[in-house]
Amino acid sequence: MKKLLIANRGEIAVRIARACRDYGVQSVAVYADADIDALHVQVADEAFSLDGQRPAETYLNIEKLLAIAKRSGADAVHPGYGFLSERADFARAVIDAGFIWVGPNPETIDVLGDKVEARKLAQLVGAPLVAGTPGPVENAAQVLAFAEQHGLPIAIKAAFGGGGRGMKVAWRLDEVAELFASAVREAEAAFGRGECFVEQFLDRPRHIEAQIMADKHGKVVVVGTRDCSLQRRNQKLVEEAPAPFINDQQRQRIHQAAHDICAKANYVGAGTVEFLLSQDGTLSFLEVNTRLQVEHPVTEETTGIDLVIEQLRIADGLPLSFSETPIPRGHSFEFRINAEDAGKGFLPTPGHITVFHPPSGPGVRLDSGVVSGSQVPSTFDSMMAKLIVSGATREQAIARARRALAEFNIEGIASVLPFHRAVMDHADFTGADRFAVHTRWIETDFAEQITIVPRSAASADPEVLRTFIEIDGKRHDLGLPATLLRGFSMKEESTATEKLAATEVADPSAVITSVAGNLHTWVVEDGESVTAGQVIAVVEAMKMETSIAAPCDGRVQITEQAGAYFEAGSVIGHIKTSA
Repeated sequence: MKKLLIANRGEIAVRIARACRDYGVQSVAVYADADIDALHVQVADEAFSLDGQRPAETYLNIEKLLAIAKRSGADAVHPGYGFLSERADFARAVIDAGFIWVGPNPETIDVLGDKVEARKLAQLVGAPLVAGTPGPVENAAQVLAFAEQHGLPIAIKAAFGGGGRGMKVAWRLDEVAELFASAVREAEAAFGRGECFVEQFLDRPRHIEAQIMADKHGKVVVVGTRDCSLQRRNQKLVEEAPAPFINDQQRQRIHQAAHDICAKANYVGAGTVEFLLSQDGTLSFLEVNTRLQVEHPVTEETTGIDLVIEQLRIADGLPLSFSETPIPRGHSFEFRINAEDAGKGFLPTPGHITVFHPPSGPGVRLDSGVVSGSQVPSTFDSMMAKLIVSGATREQAIARARRALAEFNIEGIASVLPFHRAVMDHADFTGADRFAVHTRWIETDFAEQITIVPRSAASADPEVLRTFIEIDGKRHDLGLPATLLRGFSMKEESTATEKLAATEVADPSAVITSVAGNLHTWVVEDGESVTAGQVIAVVEAMKMETSIAAPCDGRVQITEQAGAYFEAGSVIGHIKTSA
């Protein structure tokens, strides 16, 4: 390959662009309107606009991506993670268009991307498995029937997807119907397909995974293990390698099952085989992610293998640069730096980053998609960066992580940094003799009070507005007087804003959006009677659903229809009380 199109955004696009430079190939970035000045656009050798706002019209638009690949003269495509990375139709389209595809063969993605088929393959090679439905379920009644037969809790999971999206865990029978509907909605939004299957959910399990690499010459190697148990709503927050507190027999079982599943699927490229490990030692295959994982840096730090360059080598037809599982060198943690306010239930907080001052020093690595001055759009994932901290031992890595997290300063938007700092002081996670964290630990056991991050006031508009023009993949800054593009002066706008604020009064009956995003659906009808705290609407923000509850008892009066975008704090309806 000579020139690689990166069909992604954010920190992973930056990561791939840097690997391209190390490997000696040119990189081509693509960007949605909101990403016009994003870091990945600046780092790549060339950048082309996708001309749109939403994922469906930008990073999920296969036709646009291939057109840019041809226009730029690229001869290869890397999908990163998320978006189209696990879509076999995208892989086929790339290959059919004559480009090198940096990823598994489409046939392999078909088999392993279908979680039901992946379970069948795992059964064939003797991998450990809990009970599950033989195929996708058609309705909530079938989910209920499975729960009644096998018991609770159960996991309702998207058949065509990963990363925790489209997965809901039911702990009570009365919540099955709504959780099934929610899983289908999330799956359709994230992966374009809503089919879901059901399986037993191990209570308080750990999430352990094996990184594999496989070349086009039939060589499959397990690179190492990771623990990704610290999650919220099935979204990982902290990962580490190698997986701690598992015995040699468990580690060998994980390695063998991961190898056998991928060998049976004729795997090529980077992949991750995920497992759940219960408190009583029960191990169960979860899924295979047919792509690079967000948490791949901790494996890189503990093995010395550049997994992205290894992907490029494999795509070029070269053999793996190693032949067996490396002996881990030390220990490494990864902290996902999300634009979320942990003090307010991890609500996404898109906006303008005024200060982004990351740590440095021994054992510290930062994979970032933002800098000071960057904008975090509400239309995409909330992750801004990843802080990776390593040490010779787990204890040293913990000490360095505490220091690095204390140094990290982000202003302008809320972040999960206060949560990470609290976790690294919690004995359940850092204890030398035990590891008490599990996949629902945050919701069930974590009792720390996270400080609510104050939000800085919006700054005044600059006198000069900056924008960009694109000429043959090269971006050029363009500065224009602010008043040129405005229908009235800044003073007039300020006065109008003050008048609007003066007319606003607190309304305890108002139904208010707690986060910026699209009003996905009303789950109640206009005029329907509801009780305080009842979920009445769903907002989709940064690829995740956030429920909106009724503020009081009464009848719903819907004033805004589903499908529109609203800023946080917008009034979308009212609850009319009898009084």
